[in-house]
Amino acid sequence: MKKLPLLGDITPAQFLRDYWHKKPLLIRQAIPNFKPLLSVDALAALAAQDHVEARLVSAGGGQWAMQNGPLTALPPRTQKEWSLLVQGVNLHDARADALLRQFRFLPDARLDDLMVSFATDGGGVGPHFDSYDVFLLQAHGQRRWRIGPQKDLSLVDGLPLKILANFKPNEEFVLEPGDMLYLPPHYAHDGVAIGDCQTYSIGFRSPSYQELGEAFLQFMADSIDLPGRYADPELEASNKPAEIPRHMLSTVADELNKVRFTEDDVTIFLGEHLSEPKHNVFFKGPARPLNVGKFAEAAAKRGLALSRKTLMLYRGKHVFINGESFAIGRADKATLEALANARALDGAALAGASDDVMDALYTWYQDGWIELA
Repeated sequence: MKKLPLLGDITPAQFLRDYWHKKPLLIRQAIPNFKPLLSVDALAALAAQDHVEARLVSAGGGQWAMQNGPLTALPPRTQKEWSLLVQGVNLHDARADALLRQFRFLPDARLDDLMVSFATDGGGVGPHFDSYDVFLLQAHGQRRWRIGPQKDLSLVDGLPLKILANFKPNEEFVLEPGDMLYLPPHYAHDGVAIGDCQTYSIGFRSPSYQELGEAFLQFMADSIDLPGRYADPELEASNKPAEIPRHMLSTVADELNKVRFTEDDVTIFLGEHLSEPKHNVFFKGPARPLNVGKFAEAAAKRGLALSRKTLMLYRGKHVFINGESFAIGRADKATLEALANARALDGAALAGASDDVMDALYTWYQDGWIELA
């Protein structure tokens, strides 16, 4: 693979081998001459919407306070030590989405979202750690980062934020616009604004095994098949009627142990789970959708593109899109995999698509999952 300026002129393979999950990487001018994609007013407008996840954090007088969105009013810009954090900006702005997609040398199944934070002088969220990998790209102004690999991750009690009780940094950097800092999971860090600044955080999904296990059991509930009903024809009289019979316990345990799952079960579960839209993501189809024939003609001329809110994954014979799964034949495999990987298809690529694929594409178009390019 080619070297990426985004990674400081090392290849993705080198980055994954030497830094990913292992140690920080400071990249000066990862994106030279980078400028904010959204103004502070545009961020504030997003933060005021019901379906946008936003937080207002302030630390005036050493007292931490946090307010969750929607945020209808912000402190004056002249007030120090406050931060506005807006999650999922990539869902609402095409330029933010394009920036996030620059990190697709990592799997879509891991890539989460782009968070934008605006802070006035002295603003930040305190020394903390994340449970996931993060790239911190400076977009405007300066931010001083202090970082450290400490093992003591205990938190201060009674605060609305998860702030480390005993932060002990061993490195310090001031990031200018275009500079970027990568941090692995659980690496302690504290970023403080020097004057007004904007920082873009590219975060990654790292679901807990507990979360996955609970979701998988719910998923498997629809496919468990345990015929028969408990019976005990050899039951004997007991002088302890409240005690659960040992035979009952062992018989039920034997039956439950018959529940098995295959790699295919895990594949379908994981694909549906990872591609499921977040609770605050909504799709809107075209106001005046074309009929199926006109859609096919327009797609052949203009091509198609996934909505920036759509997540499409695949594995083997399975394709997943926005929480739904489909088994595909060999003839359709190349077309749908190309759409998932490129997030777009030109008209020529649709020429060999089967009727089933075109029917699915038309449904996705009506639902707002894909758009005419």
